[in-house]
Amino acid sequence: MKKLLFLALLTGITPPDGNLLLEKIDKNISGTTRRLVAEMRIVRKRGTRTLRVRSYVKGDSAFTEYLAPEREKGTKLLKLGKDLWIYTPESDRTIRISGHMLRQSVSGSDLSYEDMLEETRLKDAYTASTIGADSLNGRPVWVLELTARKPDIAYQKRRLWVDGERHIVLKEERYSRTGKLLKTTAVLETKLFDGRWVATRATFRDMLRANGENESLPGTEFTVEEVQFDAPTPPGLFSRSSLRR
Repeated sequence: MKKLLFLALLTGITPPDGNLLLEKIDKNISGTTRRLVAEMRIVRKRGTRTLRVRSYVKGDSAFTEYLAPEREKGTKLLKLGKDLWIYTPESDRTIRISGHMLRQSVSGSDLSYEDMLEETRLKDAYTASTIGADSLNGRPVWVLELTARKPDIAYQKRRLWVDGERHIVLKEERYSRTGKLLKTTAVLETKLFDGRWVATRATFRDMLRANGENESLPGTEFTVEEVQFDAPTPPGLFSRSSLRR
């Protein structure tokens, strides 16, 4: 990787400042609001299950509702800053997710509740340095190493492979404080929406879980069906009362 960075310098390509590139990544994916509909395909040794969800994001708030399958339809998740609640229609109860529960899997996926509470903007949670140049999915990429600004951030180190022209992350590794690899993300497809590049298909893997299962399994695959930036949100959506509507 260092050799590739050296070659980039020899060809006159100046590596970007890591923190400035991080800001451009945040700007590409953020907006006043964001609405998306996505499918989450969870592959396990026991079989495969698929969830379809609709999510709204505004600042540090997010609201997600399960649209399918029928038995989980109506389940809702609400994030307000560092607080997270889940409502299940089967029990007709709203539960706050906190403490050790944050490390639990979301619906059996490779995503944890703790992942859902991450800072919306990477630059607010990490400092970044450019450590290499590479190519991925036929695109030239810069490799960034991120260091957490605070000790209570779940992933103290992260490594990103960033398309510097499109300002989108094509691959990611998340590490513990001791350097243990915890999660990986690989982007399989991207698409342009309203002038912004969006990862429309990606796999997310919990590496601790993968060590106990068949490592060839893809983990959790996300496919984005719809994305709208700066779209209006339903009134009162980002409030606890919206969970029981």
